[in-house]
This record gives sequence, structure tokens and C-alpha cells, in this order.
Amino acid sequence: MENKFTRNTVAEVDFVLEALKLPPFSSILDVGCGTGRHSVEFARRGFRVTGIDISAQMLAEAEKAGKRANVIVEWVDADATQFKAARMFDAAVCLCEGAFGLLGLDDDPSEHDVKILQNIAAALKPGAGFILTTLNGFGKVRQIKQDDVENNRFDLVTMVEVINEVDVPEGKRKVALKQKFYTPPELILLLHDAGFHVRHVWGGTAGEWGRRKINLDEIEFMIVTKKVER
Repeated sequence: MENKFTRNTVAEVDFVLEALKLPPFSSILDVGCGTGRHSVEFARRGFRVTGIDISAQMLAEAEKAGKRANVIVEWVDADATQFKAARMFDAAVCLCEGAFGLLGLDDDPSEHDVKILQNIAAALKPGAGFILTTLNGFGKVRQIKQDDVENNRFDLVTMVEVINEVDVPEGKRKVALKQKFYTPPELILLLHDAGFHVRHVWGGTAGEWGRRKINLDEIEFMIVTKKVER
């Protein structure tokens, strides 16, 4: 399965590695790895990669992709809100809403993503880099109508939208989920509380990553951080 958001994996990995300035053979934790497109490309470059995802179906596709590329990736079936790393990593990524910002209907939007950030921080060595992309609240607010609010499709208090169709390996499938949108000030505070120092906030829509200001109407933005050295 490929769409316009998954065609630029090589360029995206190039960008991440340049931003993180990782030495060869560093260890990378890919949180919400999905079908493994970034994990596999990191491994192809010689990095030691662990990819975690809550979907066994997605991980099965990731494992196939790793075998096709003849690379070794540690695939872990885990909920990012519960994941406890067995070792410390040199860097982490959480890209394209594979975990962060993607909620089940019963998940508390004020707790779900905080737990993910805390677990990532706990998995990283002091000073380790972490790159996160997340849904752009500015763009979403410019799109929604009052009817969306009145009919509970979008909650302005929590910045959460109910969605009924998601991408899975065999195509689109109807399933009720929630996705949370952020603005940079809110996310910077959450990252600070979790033990990160924010270095950059850039436009981050998949396939269009760059050292540039956020476009108000783009889908995502990117935050480049590092774990605070205490």
C-alpha cells in the first residue's frame, strides 16, 4: 500500500538523520512504526532499530518489509502508553501519528499522549534526540464548522476528532477512533514536563519535511527535541 504520504521514505529518513546527527550504528526506537517504512530504511543505513506498534497486522507487514530488504529490525507488539524499554536508546522517532495523537474511543485525551512521551523519555539516554510529528491544530480549526462541534465530531475543548475510516495494510477500513490535534505551545509544555528540551519546531507534513515555518493549513508539524541531561 502506498499513497502520497508514504512515497518519500528515503528523503524523510535522510532529513531525520541529518537533524539528529546520529553516529553510525546508533540505536533508534521507532514508536508507532506501522508497516515499518522508516524502521526498515534506518536499518538499511546500518542503524540498530526497534519498532513498536499496537497493531499485530501492521507489524506482520513490517516484518515482511524487513525480510524483503534483508535487514534486521526488532519488532515489538506493544501499546506505546504501556511500553517499557528493556534498554536505553540513542534516539527515538514517533512519526505520522502511528501512536501519538491516535486514540481509542475510551482513551483519555489528556493522559494518552502524556504517557507515550514519558515512556519515550524513559527509554532514551540523556541527551538523546527525539523527533515527533503530530497533527496541526491550526489547520484543523480553520477547517471545522460549528455543525462538527454540535454533532460531537470535533471537541474544541480537547481538540479531538472522531474518525470512522483508517488506513490498514489491505486498504481503508471503517473503524471508530479518535485523533488529537495540537498547537506548538501546548506540545512544547508537554515535552518539557516529560523531560525534553525543544530545539526546533518546523513544518512537518509527510513528504514535505524541511527546516521551515509551519504552514497554517498543512496536516502536521514537527518538533525536534532532546532528552534533558540531568
